[in-house]
Amino acid sequence: MESAIDPQNIEACLDRVRAASRHLSLFDDTQIAGILRDLADHALQNIPALLEANSRDCARMDPADPRYDRLMLNEQRLKAIAADLLAVAALPSPLQRLLEERTRPNGLLLQKISVPIGVIGVIYESRPNVTFDVFALALKSGNAVVLKGSRDAHDTNTAIAALIADVLRRHNLNDACWLAPSEREALAPILQADRFIDAIIPRGSQGLIDHVRAHSRVPVIETGAGVVHTYMDSSADVLKSKSIVENAKARRVSVCNALDTLIVHAYRLNDLPEIVAGLGEKHRCQIFADERAFLALQSQYPAELLTRAREEHFGTEFLSMKMSVKTVDDLDEALAHIALYSSRHSEAILAEDPVAISRFLRSVDAAVVYANASTAFTDGGEFGFGAEIGISTQKLHARGPMGLPELTSYKWIVRGDGQVRS
Repeated sequence: MESAIDPQNIEACLDRVRAASRHLSLFDDTQIAGILRDLADHALQNIPALLEANSRDCARMDPADPRYDRLMLNEQRLKAIAADLLAVAALPSPLQRLLEERTRPNGLLLQKISVPIGVIGVIYESRPNVTFDVFALALKSGNAVVLKGSRDAHDTNTAIAALIADVLRRHNLNDACWLAPSEREALAPILQADRFIDAIIPRGSQGLIDHVRAHSRVPVIETGAGVVHTYMDSSADVLKSKSIVENAKARRVSVCNALDTLIVHAYRLNDLPEIVAGLGEKHRCQIFADERAFLALQSQYPAELLTRAREEHFGTEFLSMKMSVKTVDDLDEALAHIALYSSRHSEAILAEDPVAISRFLRSVDAAVVYANASTAFTDGGEFGFGAEIGISTQKLHARGPMGLPELTSYKWIVRGDGQVRS
């Protein structure tokens, strides 16, 4: 069957977004904040329509699917989204900041200032809140945006994009946000659009991220999947550890900073049943335990929820109420396990020994590394950024939660008075 996607039509839409990005440079921060406040009001006024669209998407997905929680909107979540829009509107502008200044011996004044990236493309799965979030952050940082959502959230994303387009028309800023068709066939021309898009940010599964990285001619900022570990050292405090492990795993299992593998020092195996007791009793978490951890939990954890681990249970982002447990004999073995299986997203140590903490924080290669705190805090809002466009697991340009400053580049302004170079 021939695809209904017309690459030429997509190119024409991208050309209009590119033109809108140039027009956007004429808007000051007061005007941009006004647009975001209007969108927050518009979203609140249209909650019934948004929920109706979202209910159609949800009806097509099995509620047992880990993506269902990400897809679902309700009145409380929409009100929180509107509050986030207002919060972004109130943030300081990241643009036109003087990053560096110097005067050369020949009298040239050099100034390095922050500027928008230009046009940002965001490819994402199942999460319609991203449509609001990305638009708000892109606009606040002076960027036009191309959004490519999945078919799972087609109706919701279409309804949100219509609200955004209506608000932009009111402010004479047409085409600064374009929602691409949800069909998979629309992705390829976007990934090849290096004439129109300056950076692409994939948000979703490792499969999506790998596909975008492999096929894009546009520079990619990876917001990687989270394979998250927490290591319980021999010096760990039991009460702290129990609270942190339960929060990291059970607070919200469908997010990328949720705990996937608990690594336990063999010295603390007797404490393991207490550490995970709440996960079994309250949350019905399925545990895949290596042999030593299995024996420590046997008869002390619900039998129907306890399974011997296989190799594939390590290095897996579960996105559900499942967790693996690995036993190690020392910190070196814990560090080696993390190095082998980590996605370099968020990693944590539970310890009271300052030497162990210091070594873990220095040695672990991840965007965010914790000591005695839940990995659930890897979030732009929790970091005080107001919001985030994603959590970058790469090392070039941005790493960790990406707020407004990470959506800017810079340029050099050179002022002279007739200087020429010999």
